Amino acid sequence: MKKTLLTITALFGFAGIASAEPATLDAVADVKFIIDNLWILISAALVFIMHLGFSALESGLCQKKNVVNVLFKNVFIICMGILTYYFTGFNTHYPGFADDAAGIFSLGGAAGYDVADAAANETKAYADYTYWADFIFQAMFAATAATIVSGAVAERVKLLPFMIYATLLVGLAYPIAGSWHWGGGWLNKMEVPFYDFAGSTVVHAFGGFAALAAVILLGARKGKYTSGGVKPILPHSLPLAAIGAFLLFFGWFGFNGGSVLSADPAAVSLVFTTTALAAVGGGMGAIILSWILLKKPDLSMALNGLLAGLVSITAGPDVITVPMSIVVGLIGGAIVVVSVLFFDKIKIDDPVGAISVHGVVGIWGTVALALPFFNGGNEDVSLVSQIIGVVGVGAFAFIFSFVITLIGKIIFGIRVSEEEEAEGLDVAEHGAPAYTE
Repeated sequence: MKKTLLTITALFGFAGIASAEPATLDAVADVKFIIDNLWILISAALVFIMHLGFSALESGLCQKKNVVNVLFKNVFIICMGILTYYFTGFNTHYPGFADDAAGIFSLGGAAGYDVADAAANETKAYADYTYWADFIFQAMFAATAATIVSGAVAERVKLLPFMIYATLLVGLAYPIAGSWHWGGGWLNKMEVPFYDFAGSTVVHAFGGFAALAAVILLGARKGKYTSGGVKPILPHSLPLAAIGAFLLFFGWFGFNGGSVLSADPAAVSLVFTTTALAAVGGGMGAIILSWILLKKPDLSMALNGLLAGLVSITAGPDVITVPMSIVVGLIGGAIVVVSVLFFDKIKIDDPVGAISVHGVVGIWGTVALALPFFNGGNEDVSLVSQIIGVVGVGAFAFIFSFVITLIGKIIFGIRVSEEEEAEGLDVAEHGAPAYTE
């Protein structure tokens, strides 16, 4: 009874009243641990909602004849992503590189711990959260890389080769690249360690550069680029795309806020604020520049501007100052407009703008946090280290994706026939349209 009363006292902030009692300190620690762990789990749920956001955004920006195909791929990706992260990904992502190891590759087995150490792992082995809270939070991140590629290759890729590709990308490539930074690998071993708070590079740029390689080998949708110039292939449902973008915005509070890895009030509040300000800054940047360049206010550009602002801040929402988070997002939103138009110019067909939003803007966000103008003079981040990290992760993602896609192209063929593309993948691949009259 006494311990219960002490725990309640600590929960309401009155622990000092009974500070002479040793049990009080334990009660305070217990309450903090419970709250921190709960926040990690809530954040995992918010990141999970982002997969619904990706599904709505991608299907909305595609033609209605390919909606089932887009949604099916998203269902597969979250299922496969969590499973592969359990069986190999988690312990490859966080292999515990020895101090004398190169920090490049260490393939791990299934997630779990020795039963004899269960008590330690389930209490304070991680200071603020349990082993399984850590696992499920990180697992929700894992499938994001393949989801980014899914949107970029939509409307013309064969389903089975894509499923094999996505499994290898998420189950092997993503945790390897992530281990270089978050797992104590070579990026973390540099004199000034590479800094990427929630993954502008190791999640978003990774997915963006993987998508670029796949799109180059896959080719553009039929009729997109003609002798007369770029022929727009219009999205079938901008309302659905808008719902998806706002769901992603909502989920990003867990993506960045959960990466604090505790419920620390000051840190989480700061990250929430910089995340929101960068997002709306990105939206405004895209709205203004696209209106100037395209002569009309473009909703799809505005939505991608919101996402560009979010990707921009993801590398350093805890480092970039609050006023400068708006500027970082604003520039990210402008960059995404220029990037989308540039890729169309060189005939790289990305139906949802994923390469620009995640790949190009991911670079910007990672580099921006190293600039004193944005980070308030923080000397713990090196521009050289940031550039090395971007180049290393981006090159690895591009090469891995290119090789896997090329092998798939040689063995299976990765593109549907012209007849199937014209008919739509919903009927050709799934035998059922998304909408019936």
